[in-house]
This record gives sequence, C-alpha cells and structure tokens, in this order.
Amino acid sequence: MPEFADTGATGPAVCVATNVRHQYGSSMALDGVDLSVAAGEVVALLGKNGSGKTTLFRLLCTLLPLQHGSITIAGLDVAKQPLAVRGQIGIVFQSPSLDPKLTVDENMACQAALYGIGGETMRQRREDLLRTLDLHDRRGDRCESLSGGLKRRVELAKGMLHRPRLMLLDEPSTGLDPSARRNLWGAVRSMADQGVAVLLTTHLLEEADKSDRVVILAEGKKIAEGNPHELRQSLGEGFVTVTAGDLDAVERLLREEFGLSPQRIEHQLRLQSPSPAALVPQLAERLGERVDSITVGRPTLEDVFIARTGQHFD
Repeated sequence: MPEFADTGATGPAVCVATNVRHQYGSSMALDGVDLSVAAGEVVALLGKNGSGKTTLFRLLCTLLPLQHGSITIAGLDVAKQPLAVRGQIGIVFQSPSLDPKLTVDENMACQAALYGIGGETMRQRREDLLRTLDLHDRRGDRCESLSGGLKRRVELAKGMLHRPRLMLLDEPSTGLDPSARRNLWGAVRSMADQGVAVLLTTHLLEEADKSDRVVILAEGKKIAEGNPHELRQSLGEGFVTVTAGDLDAVERLLREEFGLSPQRIEHQLRLQSPSPAALVPQLAERLGERVDSITVGRPTLEDVFIARTGQHFD
C-alpha cells in the first residue's frame, strides 16, 4: 500500500480557505466562502451550475489568481507558492486526461515523468496503486479499451503517484453507470483511509450523501455545511408538501388557522413538522377540496437545499 500517514478518522486540516471572494467583471462568483478539508476526510462541494463550485476548484488548483481571502494547502500559500502547492495536490478533472493509445502502465509512467519520479521509486509506487485500485490485471491494456469506470480509476492512480496531501476530484462520476460509481467510491474511500484529504465537486445528491461532510454552495455563498445525516436531521423528523390550485388561499389558512409558516417552492407549499404524519389528517379535514395533494417525506439533502434557498435542486 502507498505510504500515506494513517490518521484514523480525520487528521489535521490540509486545505484551509478563508473569506474567499472572486469576481468575473461585475459578477460575484464567490462571496466570502470558508472551507477546510482534513487529512483522511472526504468533503463534497454540492451545488447547482453557477453556484461557484468550479471557481473555487480552479482557485484551489492554482489555475486562477486569488483575488481576496486566503487559501493554504499543506501549509503552503496558494497565492505566494503556487508551484509548491501543485506538488501537494492531485487532480482528476471532469474531462479525461488519459492517452487512449497508451497502456495503463504507460500512462502512469508518463505521469511519473512529469513529477520527476523514475526508476525503482516509480515502479514501486505504480505497483502499489495498481493493487490498491484493483487495476493490476489491466495494466497492459490500452486505455481506449477500458470501461468508463476503469478509466476513472486509472485517472485516480495517476493523480496519486506523487503522493499528494490533497486530492481534488471534479465531478468524478460523470458518465459512469451505478456499478462503476460504487467502484469509484471504493477507490475514493481507500485514498481517505490512507490519510489523503479528498475534496470533490458534485451535483449528484446521492454522491454527496456518501461523503463525511457536505458543503452546499448557492450563488457564490456557503449556505450549509455538515455531516449529511446532521444536515438532514436539522429539518426535523419530516415535512409535509401541499399542492393546490389556489396556493394563496391555502397559505392564508395554514398561517391564520394553524399558525404554520409554509415555504413556497414553485407550485408547492412545504411545512416542517416534528410529527408530519399526525399533521396530515388535520390538514386534509380543514383544507378539503382546496388541495390537490398532501404528501409526507423524510428530509434529504435536496430538502436542505430547498429549505435554505427556496429553489429546487436541478
């Protein structure tokens, strides 16, 4: 196995971003974002297109100059020491970076050469990673012949060759089938277990649910952060969703007669409740034919997003 420090659950912070702001002209892409990722931790950046995920990712990769705030990776200042920072990060972009005509071994050898890793050191690290990511029996295959999931695992192996402290994954499961996604997450967990700090961007709620911590971005701001279970629990036991032709009339009744504060989401009214199942018959009896449907659901990460932004996650 690669010789990463064993940190147990999580270790010290590897990546720390403080009050990061970034503008494109008059458009504010990031507005005072704070972020930390610890050794051995998997953190998911969750947000819709335009939320600021890509901008933050590019700042961490040193592909954009830092305008305001501070970012350190492995104790190195991204603004002042970008070349040193690049030696401490591994990156898997959304777009493939493999040479399809080369074998798995050859692709990894080319990556090693870029970092000045050669000889027995390169061969040993490659051997370790191929076994860790279950690629050993495919090492002689040209990458053009591999499935999407296998290609992603080769990308991970390439990104880990120089033993980075922080692994950055941009929408890593894009285009993968469910089985390949499960295998990919096994590889991600393997990295974290070996002490690597992992930060990934995603727009998939089920993917974010597998992380140790979720950071939800919307319109350049951090609107929520925490363990997925804790974020869901913050909404209580569940919620009731009411649809109706005349939402204004139904909302008035809910506020005036029930003392409730519904949240309007497009053509629905949502109610948080400590006992949603008990609330349904009361609503059905009083609202009667005014409503089209009344449903009960347990909180999801999408509900956290809806509660904080008033928008659906899509």
